[in-house]
Amino acid sequence: MSGLIINCIELESPIGPLVLAAAGDRLCHIEFGRVADVEPQLTKWSAKWYGTSQWNQDATPVLLEAAAQLEQYFAGQRTEFDVPLDLQGTPFQIRVWKALTDIPYGQVRSYKQIGQAIQSEKAVRAVGGANNRNPVPIIVPCHRVIGADGSLVGYGGGLNVKIHLLQHEGYAV
Repeated sequence: MSGLIINCIELESPIGPLVLAAAGDRLCHIEFGRVADVEPQLTKWSAKWYGTSQWNQDATPVLLEAAAQLEQYFAGQRTEFDVPLDLQGTPFQIRVWKALTDIPYGQVRSYKQIGQAIQSEKAVRAVGGANNRNPVPIIVPCHRVIGADGSLVGYGGGLNVKIHLLQHEGYAV
């Protein structure tokens, strides 16, 4: 992947600004905040997974499509995403993230249920860790995972963002 440049754009949303990033023609990362504020995390992340710390603010077709789908989601016009993804993580994390995409809009699952879905029922803590490292929140709906007792637990964008997303999807928080 020598010479790869990660492209990104900022998107204003009801939950605050989001940075959308793409490697080539696939969405690879969403970060809560503005590019200037999250650049250190983005650079560290891309160096680890892509071997590059080169970022360019450029509205590529996949970033425009991802932005459009997120705008439709926030407007209540979309319940599923089909933007192409490039998920970078361990094999276990990728299994967890794929299981998250099976959680229907407006529903939740516990960490244990996700573990069961990937045949790792006892790996509840590892599922939580993978959920926390999800590189494309909202599109890979980690906000739909709750504690076994129904508690909302944490969220990378903040608990208030998780509550907003769940309420937006019609889940009674």
